[in-house]
Amino acid sequence: MVVLLGDVFPNFEADSSVGKIKLHEWLGDSWGVLFSHPADFTPVCTTELARAASLHAEFQQRGVKMLGLSIDSAESHREWAKDIVAFMGSAPGTALPFPIVADENRRLAVELGMLDPNEVDGRGMPLTARCVFVIGPDKRLKLSILYPATTGRNFDEILRAIDSLQLTAATQSATPVDWKKGERVIVPPNVPDCDLQRLFPHGVETTHLPSGRPYLRYARTGP
Repeated sequence: MVVLLGDVFPNFEADSSVGKIKLHEWLGDSWGVLFSHPADFTPVCTTELARAASLHAEFQQRGVKMLGLSIDSAESHREWAKDIVAFMGSAPGTALPFPIVADENRRLAVELGMLDPNEVDGRGMPLTARCVFVIGPDKRLKLSILYPATTGRNFDEILRAIDSLQLTAATQSATPVDWKKGERVIVPPNVPDCDLQRLFPHGVETTHLPSGRPYLRYARTGP
């Protein structure tokens, strides 16, 4: 199964490092980010989860719940968490601020299209790719990023993308290349001139291009 942008994300139920989770109930009215890992006690994954944990407050400020997934047991996840906490430099006994879903039989990895056929474990089984799924409060997929098992992901980019998703969901705007929170947004061509003052009260600037077409318009969403 491939989950496409705009699809309702599967409401799976699975064991995790904090007990049973039914995804939609666990999310409630929040945004969510699910990020998968090839296996427990692996080097790149350990650095990723430590980084994710260090950014928990940033995700929380955005109303985003975090959820990891790895193809090992919940008990293995709990043991692995001790290494992750130690790598972060946190005190022993510190808990990870988000659950890790267990996927021992690879059911979710297969169902969500998360297997990397080019990277296999010692048994010759494909590893789980490094997927990022951002799920909206309406339980629909808003963004997906698929990294191979060998490439660690960039959590700064994930936060930047979430900022864009949340802003553009609330306003009739789009974000340009390399956009960061607080910068100007793009006014899409399908927004009529008669709505500009109401939607973008801080003003709209049109970039003049050789074609003469006024399709590249910028605006600020705040003072």
